Amino acid sequence: MEYRNLGQTGLTVSRLGFGAMRFPMIGEGESAVVNREHAIPMIHRAFERGINYIDTARGYCNQDSQRAVGEALEGWRDKVTVSTKNPYFGTDEKEWWTNLENSLKRLRTDYLDIYNLHAVNWKIYTEDVEPRVWAWIRSAYDQGLVKHICCSFHDENDALIRIVDTGRFESVTLQYNMIDRRLEEGIAYAHEKGLGVVVMGPVGGGRLAEPSDIIREVVGGRGSIPEMALKFVFANPHVTMALSGMSTMEQVDDNVRIANDESGLYSGQMTDMKSHLERLKNMADLYCTGCGYCMPCPHEVAIPRIFQLYNQARVYDIWETSREAYSQIGEVEWEPGNKADTCVSCRACEPKCPQHISIPEQLTEAHTILTRNHE
Repeated sequence: MEYRNLGQTGLTVSRLGFGAMRFPMIGEGESAVVNREHAIPMIHRAFERGINYIDTARGYCNQDSQRAVGEALEGWRDKVTVSTKNPYFGTDEKEWWTNLENSLKRLRTDYLDIYNLHAVNWKIYTEDVEPRVWAWIRSAYDQGLVKHICCSFHDENDALIRIVDTGRFESVTLQYNMIDRRLEEGIAYAHEKGLGVVVMGPVGGGRLAEPSDIIREVVGGRGSIPEMALKFVFANPHVTMALSGMSTMEQVDDNVRIANDESGLYSGQMTDMKSHLERLKNMADLYCTGCGYCMPCPHEVAIPRIFQLYNQARVYDIWETSREAYSQIGEVEWEPGNKADTCVSCRACEPKCPQHISIPEQLTEAHTILTRNHE
């Protein structure tokens, strides 16, 4: 296993990390819990094979992920970097501290190596983090409860660059994969400024595991699509680590094998893949470039995210996972905003769209298709 410095934290971490949000579950609905019989041996197998970083969060797996990770850390705590997140940005300081205290208790640890402010964007940073939340997390750091102050990030390149320039964070966790390369500029900038860059969703949150003749053409028969997707992220010299959410022992073994494959992608392979991907991106941009100028929406419709999912589905032929991601908008912490059916056609967004898209009509179309089986 290859190990890399996580920015300037002083931590040396495996280039493959364990994302603890896709554990196998037992039970139904809100009563479902992590299946310890399968999940804990998976975690231990990953540790035994060289993975030394695990990332979880309060809300993962029906709020049971942290507990399962805590149980798995028995005997491993001093060998593993533990990362978790606090999603609270409100005005009640007690609630923020309760989240931290619960994480420590559930993870069975006295301190957290990496504590992320969860799903930060520039609006949250300027309106919530800077005025008050920063003082709380800094106090946790001063007390030794948090070793490194970091954030997970959901916004655009310009916001990422501005957040890096605040100098507040030592590492950033963000989305990046073959079909979502929007943050490449910001990733390079964060690396240049000494931050660790942790990539979530290297296989597109499962989208790149879905059968797709179009994406199969991109990878050119050089390996499975998930394998090539991981190698694509590993090949970016500005990325410290790829976090993979693993649900089976087979996935653990496969991902470790890929991480241990020193051959990686040859420059010619990378050039060829990027050429294909650029062509597909240009097709997607005909619908919406994701510039975000349409925001904010007065009804908090997640317009760029909805169009991103819809466009990826029709350009890359990945319908099932796009529908699954769409169903999570407004339901989970990492998919904020409202679905397209909350649009009231006020058209406040349309004058701001440089592509002159008929946004309400396109939202209606996206909602219709992303909430039923694609025919």
